[in-house]
Amino acid sequence: MHVLAKPIGPVCNINCDYCFYLEKRALFGQGENYRMPDEVLSAYISQYVKSQPTPVVEFVWHGGEPTLLGIDFFRKVVELQEPYRCQKKISNVIQTNGTRLNDEWCSFLKSERFMVGISLDGPKDVHDQYRKGRAGQSTFDEVMRGVKLLQKHSVEFNVLACVGRETAYQPLDVYHFFKNEKIKFIQFTPIVERLPDAKTRNQGLCLAPPATLDREEANTQVTPWTVEPEKYGDFLIAIYDEWVRKDVGEVFVMNFEWALNSWIGNPSPVCVFSRTCGRAVAMEHNGNVYACDHYVYPEYLLGNVLKDDLRQMVERSVASGFGPHKEESLPRWCRECEMLNACWGGCPKHRFATSPYGEPGLHYLCAGYKKFFMYIRKYQRVMTTLVENGLPASRVMDVIKAPIMIVRDRI
Repeated sequence: MHVLAKPIGPVCNINCDYCFYLEKRALFGQGENYRMPDEVLSAYISQYVKSQPTPVVEFVWHGGEPTLLGIDFFRKVVELQEPYRCQKKISNVIQTNGTRLNDEWCSFLKSERFMVGISLDGPKDVHDQYRKGRAGQSTFDEVMRGVKLLQKHSVEFNVLACVGRETAYQPLDVYHFFKNEKIKFIQFTPIVERLPDAKTRNQGLCLAPPATLDREEANTQVTPWTVEPEKYGDFLIAIYDEWVRKDVGEVFVMNFEWALNSWIGNPSPVCVFSRTCGRAVAMEHNGNVYACDHYVYPEYLLGNVLKDDLRQMVERSVASGFGPHKEESLPRWCRECEMLNACWGGCPKHRFATSPYGEPGLHYLCAGYKKFFMYIRKYQRVMTTLVENGLPASRVMDVIKAPIMIVRDRI
């Protein structure tokens, strides 16, 4: 199982156009204290360690903006985790916009071995297109100051880069920027959101809830910042073309790593491209557990860590149909697709399009995903052959220049 903890809920110090979480304040009453209480924090840490079946327990602290809680909150996190370190290997990941990082923060993150995820969309003009301050001002310089501090203190970090409508038209500008800034671990996340209908607006929400999958969606109008399907595929292809020729083994683009992993035949390490879902849950600051980060709505509430068992909540999530329904509801268009094993229909939240056969439940980005996965097949075959023969995947760069011969030992 995987838990995405939101210790300060939807509270953030900036106001990104495409953020789907800021609106969640509407689900709480006036005067809500969004700081996670000590009793919730303690219960969560205890339950998560005991419930996780793997030898490694990875705590992910998300938001909102978790650094608003202050360093002392995370010192308490480490203190509460300490008694369990003899049972499991415990690691921590914090996702931040980077604007509040300073030397004290970075020293703490380094000493306690936190992995840091930085939200940075690209160069200044790209980043500031959607990631604005509360008054609409630029946030780029503040984020880059945080990045430089992480590098100064040798803190391990990766970049989460969102790809919105305008960003998709500048793939190499984005990629070259990250390379020039010596950022080697990158994950690209496509922005897909629908505009709300009247019912959703009455709830105080400004974005549409997840797709229903089993019936045609009446509302398919996307937000102005939603990436266009084929342009997202083109974005990934343009970057892949340069990466596969120059940067394999030097720059790690998670989207490409996931694709190779699936091609080799391993289960997807990310829920978006997994065959089923339901084991990647989200926990709010008050201990409420929901079926997914994208499904924080009352109808998807599984329970609360103060009174319910975390493992049982996750099992209920899967058994109730949330998990297997992803595969069972796939339209015929997906089932017949030669790229099915690469994406398994994508995230159910965004399966609000209609297939060419007239079926509901097709992912909005289907055309882009398929275009990308089809394009990279020739390289995937080569890298798989290299790996199977004990050679690094980076040798694909040599193969592109000239064929290489693999000689197997004879017994």
